[in-house]
Amino acid sequence: MKKIALHWQILIALILAVLYGIYLSDHVYLVEWMGEIFLRALKMIIIPLVLSSIVSGVTNIGNAESLGRLGAKTITYYLSTSMLAIITGLILVNLFKPGIGADLNLSQSVDLSVGADSLGTTLIKIIPENIFNSFSDNSQMLSVILFALLFGFFITRTPGRPGELLTEFFNAVFQVMMKLTFFIIRFTPIGIFGLVAAKVAEQDNLGALMQSMGLYMAVVILALAFHAGITLPLLLRFFGRINPLKHFGAMRTPLITAFSTSSSSATLPLTMHAVENNSGVSNKVTSFTLPLGATINMDGTALYECVAVMFIAQAYGVELSFLQQMIVVVTALLASIGAAGIPMAGLVMITIVLTAVGLPLEGVGLILAVDRILDMFRTSVNVWSDSCGATIIAKTEGEELKV
Repeated sequence: MKKIALHWQILIALILAVLYGIYLSDHVYLVEWMGEIFLRALKMIIIPLVLSSIVSGVTNIGNAESLGRLGAKTITYYLSTSMLAIITGLILVNLFKPGIGADLNLSQSVDLSVGADSLGTTLIKIIPENIFNSFSDNSQMLSVILFALLFGFFITRTPGRPGELLTEFFNAVFQVMMKLTFFIIRFTPIGIFGLVAAKVAEQDNLGALMQSMGLYMAVVILALAFHAGITLPLLLRFFGRINPLKHFGAMRTPLITAFSTSSSSATLPLTMHAVENNSGVSNKVTSFTLPLGATINMDGTALYECVAVMFIAQAYGVELSFLQQMIVVVTALLASIGAAGIPMAGLVMITIVLTAVGLPLEGVGLILAVDRILDMFRTSVNVWSDSCGATIIAKTEGEELKV
């Protein structure tokens, strides 16, 4: 197997996992543990990797002007691509109208007690009461990012030997974390096999589900495919002068992992490794853009939320005006920023969009049955968009890339 490229190993594992989940679903417990261990290993390194990467990157940037310029480019890219994704979804859902005639009896009960923070609450929570609590909770990534940015910046403002020691320390920690990441990546095929086999075994009556919700699923997947296959490659070509096919080839491992895990946060270590080592982006750019992207840049989630809300409105026979649809667009954008990089986070965030246009929250039950499947697709788009942003920004910074 060592002679086979890693992405081919993962694809083989993916196919075998599907077959195992279909034909040996009663024995999925024999392999499910492999996926669980793989996910735990990835989550184990997220916080130390992000912390050391950002501090190292900021100290290498050197000054506040460069940091501000990089931040402005990153936020502009994330907001722009998320808006483009939402508009794509809005156009297609209005064109195909998948909710017209939908069977309301297919609705499932859903627990929405988890709730979702508003944008204002999310912004306030970026500043942690206790940074060590944030270090122990992967869902508080924004707090870790803010702390790392401030810590790295003030290292650059610390003169003499103390500043140099801290810079060398975090550079060394980051190098060790990347070595550890590469070690865990070697076990990706085994982890993917366990994860996918378990997911396939969970699906009951998949054929009937595809028949009843086929048009809705097709619209979501088509919109995601358009954004990932046309919009983002055009941005790569015209704004970054980057070959989209080469960059896609460099990102095969994290994209397949994102599809299998449905978690952009868990995929972050692999994304950073691929963008730096395969695409040739500097640590200065990846350390700033990718952790931030895995937290707030959710193109696929934003698109999905828009399509899902429009589908629910159509299913209930509610005609949303142009103004209401614009509210859906803006609210979906803001809700996607607050969505955590974990499986099915977008499902909870949809409640914010539904509330904004007065639709019943019970409508979430209509899309619950197929959400897990679509979550795999939209997470892949989230990660793909993050990687495209990192390469485009690197190019605008004058870097020479491998793609």
